Amino acid sequence: MHKIIKLIKAFINKETILYLLFGLLTTVVSFASLKIFDVILGKDLYLVSNTASWLFSVSFAYITNKIFVFESKSWSVSVLKKEIPSFFSARIFSYFVEQGSLWLLMEALGFKERVFDFIIVKFSGLMTAKMIIGVLVVAINYVLSKLLIFRKKEKTSNNKENPEI
Repeated sequence: MHKIIKLIKAFINKETILYLLFGLLTTVVSFASLKIFDVILGKDLYLVSNTASWLFSVSFAYITNKIFVFESKSWSVSVLKKEIPSFFSARIFSYFVEQGSLWLLMEALGFKERVFDFIIVKFSGLMTAKMIIGVLVVAINYVLSKLLIFRKKEKTSNNKENPEI
């Protein structure tokens, strides 16, 4: 029982709660911009609409993750030159997962021509596919952000934060 409580505490902390909160806000940015681009570009260009939406939402996610979630305080050019390419590179992996999954659901599984009823709300096939895929993408992005981009700074022997990391 003690191990289960310890495991729960490891996942329920300020960082994960903030990640989920700003992840939810990033999802709102993503869905809203996807809907706007879908209306402007049309249903057949859903992958282009998703790419444009991705650019908006990843930019929003970088800023909010940097400031609020992982508390990376430095805005120096040297830090930004490391963080921004790392963040976007990690997101490119999940972008390709999302694009491939989106195509699979829309074309191979017929979501493109469907409307889904959820209780009292109707969602297009595109929005339904995006919701389904979103769970996987959020998990991938969290792991990559935590392990690769916003790692906690190591302490040097004199107990000061190492500015190189």
